[in-house]
Amino acid sequence: MAGTYNKAIIIGRLGRDPELRYTASGTPMTTMSVATNETYNDQNGNRQEKTEWHKIVVFGKQAENCNQYLSKGRSCLVEGSLQTRKWQDQQGQDRYTTEIRAMRVVFLSEGQPSQGRQAGQGANSGYNAPPQTNRPQQGDQDPFQENLGPAFPSEAGAIDEAPF
Repeated sequence: MAGTYNKAIIIGRLGRDPELRYTASGTPMTTMSVATNETYNDQNGNRQEKTEWHKIVVFGKQAENCNQYLSKGRSCLVEGSLQTRKWQDQQGQDRYTTEIRAMRVVFLSEGQPSQGRQAGQGANSGYNAPPQTNRPQQGDQDPFQENLGPAFPSEAGAIDEAPF
């Protein structure tokens, strides 16, 4: 019997600026909301566009790089695996969220980091892309073993469909 494989690869645009937090053990964790678009013709031949929103979670140095160099509207390629996490909302109800746990993020669109997101660089400084891969180091604790709570603030209260 063949083994199973869990891999997700998307290319899209950020719907909002990344959000950097730290786990209880101090591991950097950035959450992002990335939109992908699909264009198709409906039964009447009219062109339609469908947008799908993806929750992305990035850990470690790559999380810090994403927070520093990516901003709303920027394009990126995300490669990782689908993960479903269980957490409790403020009322103690069990909630579930499915997200892409990014192993690699590639910054695709050109431009400067968001103003104020990169300290110590002026407006005329060049854009130097950081390393685009960040595999967990051997011996690192798996951040998914911690209770991280909701990845997005909207999940803490009423669940809404829009990621921003």
